[in-house]
Amino acid sequence: MNVPSATTAHIADPLPAAPTPRRKFWWLVLLGIATHVALVFLFGTKKAATPRPVINQPLVQLAADQAELLELDNPTLFALPNPHDFFAAVWQAPRPNAYPSFQYQESPQWLTLDSHTLGGTFTGFLQTNRFDHFTPDFKPAAALIPVTTPAPWDLPNGSTYVIRGPLAARPLLNAPPLPVLALNDVLDGSRVQVLVDGTGVVISAVLIPSDTGFETASHADSGDTQALTLARQFKFSPAPAPQLGEIDFHWQSQPQTTTNTP
Repeated sequence: MNVPSATTAHIADPLPAAPTPRRKFWWLVLLGIATHVALVFLFGTKKAATPRPVINQPLVQLAADQAELLELDNPTLFALPNPHDFFAAVWQAPRPNAYPSFQYQESPQWLTLDSHTLGGTFTGFLQTNRFDHFTPDFKPAAALIPVTTPAPWDLPNGSTYVIRGPLAARPLLNAPPLPVLALNDVLDGSRVQVLVDGTGVVISAVLIPSDTGFETASHADSGDTQALTLARQFKFSPAPAPQLGEIDFHWQSQPQTTTNTP
């Protein structure tokens, strides 16, 4: 018995590999598609599509202008003029106008004038209406105006003063008499601002310039000087604190009896 050598030994072919599960899945998909196509071609029939009958088809029809049923849908049929009502027949068919003829058939006839009755109407009007006589008054009498006697003025007999400000409510203990200034003119008032201490004595007096400017520079010093001198003589009642106020002096002047010697 001959034993084959290693060089001449025949090596058998290996076994084929088993198919994988994924490859089986795709084969099954292709087999299903082919089967479906084959069944369609075998059992499918070719029939012509028959159209279904139309039921309740809408119909559009053009209405004529004279359709009475269409006019009933108009909400303004009885509110606005309508071309088919009674008045439209009158408006659309106007009657022809009959123009008068200007051809005179006879000559004009003039009215007669009675000269005896001219002015008779005016004469009858004057006889039935009376007019009153009116005499114009070109120079009427002057109207008298009653004159009432005014009440006599209550003029002061001398110079006066008025206290203003917080000092007006403070009792006055001593007030110097005010003189009558000898002057041939009217003097404007003098206003002095005073400061009163707690004991009631005037410790400061300041002249306030006049607002009216009535006085002249020639005699302004006569009233202002008297005002400053008299203001320092006022005596008020004691108070817990100093107070500031004003004193207004109203001067009365008296004409001078002596004049300058020539």
